Amino acid sequence: MAYRLMAVDVDGTLLNSSGILTKKTEEAIKCGLKKGLIFVISTGRPAEAVQSIVEKLNEDLPIIAYNGALVVLGKSGDVLYKCTMKPKDAKTIVDLGEEFDTNIVLWVDGKLYANKLNDLVYEYSKITGISPILIEDIEEVVSKEVLKILWYDKIEAVEEYKKRIDEHFAGSKDISDNEQLKQNLYEIRDRINYHTSQPYFLEFVDRNASKAKAMEKLGEHFGIKREEMIAVGDGYNDLSMIEFAGLGIAMGNACGEIKSKADYVTLSNDEDGLANVINKFVLGKD
Repeated sequence: MAYRLMAVDVDGTLLNSSGILTKKTEEAIKCGLKKGLIFVISTGRPAEAVQSIVEKLNEDLPIIAYNGALVVLGKSGDVLYKCTMKPKDAKTIVDLGEEFDTNIVLWVDGKLYANKLNDLVYEYSKITGISPILIEDIEEVVSKEVLKILWYDKIEAVEEYKKRIDEHFAGSKDISDNEQLKQNLYEIRDRINYHTSQPYFLEFVDRNASKAKAMEKLGEHFGIKREEMIAVGDGYNDLSMIEFAGLGIAMGNACGEIKSKADYVTLSNDEDGLANVINKFVLGKD
């Protein structure tokens, strides 16, 4: 099979554990591009936060941002696909996060809003390169185009939050004593996707936003079949595209569940696993 498009996660996949694009991986990508490969950056970050990577590769690359809620066509910034959250859905997720007393950030039109301005929120803002804005009127914020909501907390706290949401949606255990909040959650359960991207991030997007849906839209745009696509990632937010692509690949640093759903498991991000994928499946090297 000649693969024509490759979608690649950023943190834990394209970059090593130090957040660096290594020379070996960079060279492999450029060789793939010369062969005609469409290389797509697929991230939970906003498109603006990966421009330094695009500039380093010196190519006009499509970007899947906000875990698939936004697809932009390279330097032009033309929007191929956008899927925002319904105001009520966004407000419900914020209300639940407030009840858990966690750190909440919302991505709205390239701006980063937060319910608190503390060390964790500032740490997250450094990752994205966007300064946070303290939420003063949540109703006003959610009335705009909310692309993604993220909770940032200790790993064990995030695990507990996800478990409680899972149990509530399954009808096995109530998540709150607040009857209105419980009702609102039941109403939105079929309208949102939620997953961890990093163990300390729990992310929420609209049900119609996923990295798989974004790949589908890119395929339609470029005239590429899913069988001609490769997807590479390490996190739960990558699972949809790993399962969608003709060749779904998990990084060696991915968890067992992600690896079990992949067609192939490559080396870790600290062993240039992505370069290994390009050499093997795009360039035909052993």
